[in-house]
Amino acid sequence: MEQRASLQRRFIQRVRQARHPLTGWRRWAVIAGQATLGVIGLFAVVNLVLSLSTFRGEQPLARTVQEIRVLWFSPLDDQPMSPNAFATVYGDEPGAAPDSAAIHAFLEQEAEDGVFLLDQVMVDRIVSLNGRVDARAVPSGIYVGAHALGPDGLPFVPVTKFLAQYLLFPRHAYILVVPAEGEAISFSASQNAKFDITVNPEQLAARIAPYDAQAYDFPSSGQALHEMTRITNDPARVAGAEEMLKQAQARLQAEDLRYGLLAPNSNTVIGCLLERAGAIDQATRSSILLALRAPGFGAACD
Repeated sequence: MEQRASLQRRFIQRVRQARHPLTGWRRWAVIAGQATLGVIGLFAVVNLVLSLSTFRGEQPLARTVQEIRVLWFSPLDDQPMSPNAFATVYGDEPGAAPDSAAIHAFLEQEAEDGVFLLDQVMVDRIVSLNGRVDARAVPSGIYVGAHALGPDGLPFVPVTKFLAQYLLFPRHAYILVVPAEGEAISFSASQNAKFDITVNPEQLAARIAPYDAQAYDFPSSGQALHEMTRITNDPARVAGAEEMLKQAQARLQAEDLRYGLLAPNSNTVIGCLLERAGAIDQATRSSILLALRAPGFGAACD
């Protein structure tokens, strides 16, 4: 122990007496810059490790390969999907050119296994077959979706879509409802400004909309990978989901909360909605891993 303490003292003394080509404020500016880069690098490494080691399913390597392929083929907004994209990403299963029934069977199995991807390549195929996302291809149910946040347009998206997916562990959550009949709908929460509402722009609000390219949460070039978890496929609960979401939207409007970076935020709204619906308890909602994955998810509801 004494030898180790002696080594530490000598190391600290050497650092203190080390010569530096700069002096004065320039020296400290360089040191501050190096420290900042070190913190950013450490943050990126920690996020990368978490991104590649959690919520990966039973085949994490295959999952990562799938994600990278989707990100590679993910087109810019208003640009067509590559004709080779689906065969490259899903050629093994459900096949290079599946119909709605085959996609439905594939996604049903994925949903039963746990967290699965509903990505831009898959959604593009579904929309090309049916014109919209509905129960013909996506099994009826209530889902929680989570995705990274990033810009959709040039010049940043070719790089940021990879950085956001792997170097930023936190995710934005939303609700997807796929009824037995009719178009799927999404429940998204954010600040008014994100919904292009200029009045009270910092107010926390929710939007219910068809699950299409105009929705706030929909697979796009900057958010191509959506991690989905099915909460329930009970027909009665699915049928009543839209009314439940409308009540949650009205309650949030009446509360007049100010959006917070950590809480209350969009994830807080989703977490509280799920807890009130009995889909998750407070202890699970407040777990450390979920707090890192979806900041604000476990914050108090009242």
